[in-house]
Amino acid sequence: MKILETEHICKSFGQTEVLKDISFSLEESQVLSIIGSSGSGKTTLLRCLNFLEHPDKGIIRVKDKTVFDAANPVTMQDAEIRKNRLHFGLVFQSFNLFPQYTALKNVMLAKELLAKERPDYKARKKEIHDEIEAQAVGLLKQMGLSERINNYPHQLSGGQCQRVAIARALAMQPDILCFDEPTSALDPELTGEVLKVIKELAETKTTMVIVTHEMAFARDVADQVIFMDDGYILEQGDPYQVFEHPKEERTRQFLSRFHENDQNLV
Repeated sequence: MKILETEHICKSFGQTEVLKDISFSLEESQVLSIIGSSGSGKTTLLRCLNFLEHPDKGIIRVKDKTVFDAANPVTMQDAEIRKNRLHFGLVFQSFNLFPQYTALKNVMLAKELLAKERPDYKARKKEIHDEIEAQAVGLLKQMGLSERINNYPHQLSGGQCQRVAIARALAMQPDILCFDEPTSALDPELTGEVLKVIKELAETKTTMVIVTHEMAFARDVADQVIFMDDGYILEQGDPYQVFEHPKEERTRQFLSRFHENDQNLV
């Protein structure tokens, strides 16, 4: 089943076209890696999927439901955006944790705010809080952070902060988990622990869209790869096809450095 479809997404900032006629689909339980040079439009595409930017043209569907249509103003109303944003979880490259809250509170916060809108919240306040806390503790345990739940972000390494951010995104139980360069703010020795967590999520069939510059990781974790260049999708297919048999000369150029590094490691 197609969980995500985009049709003819376009986005400009001033006179600069950043996304040009972007169309792709993603099956449930699959992982999509998006690769490309800086400035190719990867992060803008991810921000459009998460309603942090509004496309100028195009349609986004989740589970066959239109969640955004640039031609339909109803889909751009605040209430609709708040509701539809819950389909997606986003893990930022810079963690974006609240420094004044513990790891546990960071994971619980959004769920607690959402719970306050429930009609039974006042009557079941403690029970609901305990449920949210138990879920958050379980997610932090899954991330290997059981011993760190009461630590504040400044007491955690970059890799630990990023794992808290992943737990926070998972707490909202999104249909699709998105990562924007999840290791770019980390020291090389901390990168592995975050990539390991994402690989484990892929093994449990979590649907993910991952923007990354880690080429080996993009190839190994993905069911599908998109190569973006100058705002276009230039190449898309399975990892073997895109990495080993790219059709476009620009893709071959981009990947040549990766293949050189690959051979140097042999």
